[in-house]
Amino acid sequence: MEVVTMTGKSGKTREGRAHGTGRTDGTGYDVVVVGGGAAGLSAALVLGRARLRTLVVDAGEPRNAPSSHMQGYLSRDGMSPAAFLAAGREEIAGYGVELLTGRVTDVTRNGAGTSDAEVAVLLDDGRTVRARRLIVATGLKDELPAVPGVAERFGRDVLHCPFCHGWEVRDQPFGVLASSAMSVHQALMVSRWSKDVTFFLHTVAEEELSDQDLRRLAAAGVGVVPGEVAELVVEDDRLTGVRLTDGSVHARSVLYVGPRPVPRTGLLERLGAELSETPFGAYPVVDPTGLTSVPGVWAAGNAVGFAEQVVHAASGGYRAAAAIVGDLLMADLDAAVAA
Repeated sequence: MEVVTMTGKSGKTREGRAHGTGRTDGTGYDVVVVGGGAAGLSAALVLGRARLRTLVVDAGEPRNAPSSHMQGYLSRDGMSPAAFLAAGREEIAGYGVELLTGRVTDVTRNGAGTSDAEVAVLLDDGRTVRARRLIVATGLKDELPAVPGVAERFGRDVLHCPFCHGWEVRDQPFGVLASSAMSVHQALMVSRWSKDVTFFLHTVAEEELSDQDLRRLAAAGVGVVPGEVAELVVEDDRLTGVRLTDGSVHARSVLYVGPRPVPRTGLLERLGAELSETPFGAYPVVDPTGLTSVPGVWAAGNAVGFAEQVVHAASGGYRAAAAIVGDLLMADLDAAVAA
């Protein structure tokens, strides 16, 4: 068993014990985690503490990078995403977990049909590492509406989640940019944080809204404005209004949008994982621990659903890692019994 002594910024020294994989060339791991966000780092923390040799491969593209703070995570409320990830990286290093900045370009599974098949992970620098188990925590990408100003202001005064940012912008004049008839739900939800809400139909025809939609919007005090949005009006580096194609400007301080979530499921597809189509993209079919339909392959975080907040992603990573710890232990014990 390899023993790694690491000293964190706090000066505290820990002894990280990596479970021996039987390899001496540095390419073999018990677990490779693809993605170093909340889900991946949480999984790595549990795996490292369980003495499993673990590698995290992170491309450095967290979904919440545009935000200056994250909310709703008990004891971490208001913390910046960058500080959160930095703290997580330091913690996993203290248990001997390796972190590699890079991208996984391909994965293959040897011995298909067996529960303990090895996974070969090809990195963008040309190297291949191998693991007994794999966690895919690659998240998703938000595709923003193609309205001038939206991408530039996203994470500041262009937002998508009232649970993430609603408190910070409460009682300001809100706008909601429709992307489909489903955007009615978003317009109704944000009315919890402001009583001054305007719903811009944009490319959605008013006839697409049901009578029930219209009644609820009226009951919530949400104004409905038909017509396509041309651009956002920004003055002194802050949103001041929404301009329609007819030239009219509606004064707004905050605009909520509904990005199109694009799951990063390429690696899972290469492995043949079963996916389930949803209104928000195709996601892997997983059990309560995150185990996919491919034996030995787990998924966690936004890789399994678009609505996973940071706290949910961390929890999902923890569950997946705990399941893997038990899975590997039983595999080793069964092999010892059969020997």
